Amino acid sequence: MFTGIITDQGTLLKRVGGEFEIACHYDPATIELGASIACDGCCLTVIEILNREEEACSFKVDVSPETIDVTTLANWVEGQKINLERALKMGDEFGGHIVSGHVDGKAVIRSKTEVGNSYQYQIEAPEDLKIFIAAKGSVTLNGVSLTVNEVDDNIFGVNIIPHTYAETTWHHCKVGDEINIEVDMLARYAIRASQAIKSGNVKN
Repeated sequence: MFTGIITDQGTLLKRVGGEFEIACHYDPATIELGASIACDGCCLTVIEILNREEEACSFKVDVSPETIDVTTLANWVEGQKINLERALKMGDEFGGHIVSGHVDGKAVIRSKTEVGNSYQYQIEAPEDLKIFIAAKGSVTLNGVSLTVNEVDDNIFGVNIIPHTYAETTWHHCKVGDEINIEVDMLARYAIRASQAIKSGNVKN
């Protein structure tokens, strides 16, 4: 489980088939085999730690064909920066919203407007996900927990504050880029329950 608060920007060092090697700035002593790390919002399992030097830590993850199909990982290239977040531990500050790391699909950046020191983005969601996106609700984009400003059909707006823009990969994102999207877990279950009630599949 994650919160959508990015704690590091990693770098893709190597990609061989479904295996990805990612450099990070985490203390290697704190990373265990089998640990979950969200990479641009995708919950991936550490299968090997390749460097244990504090200034040169890297880890390897194994990515399934399903994950590659559903996410932007198919387009990752060596040298690319990646948003990283460690799995939530008991007692950690809960600063974003509940994020599973199970990406629902790929959204597209349709516009980017600088407003003061911040940036406003218009994002196009896949048609099957628009029902889960609501104004003032939460959404995870490339692993970052964001608040939805407004919604018009499958287009919605988010605002990136200066800190988030500088400390995540959003300063690399361009109009037309595909990004990973995970809808709010609470919205998913609320809509599911609503549909079940309407269809008469819920029994008292």
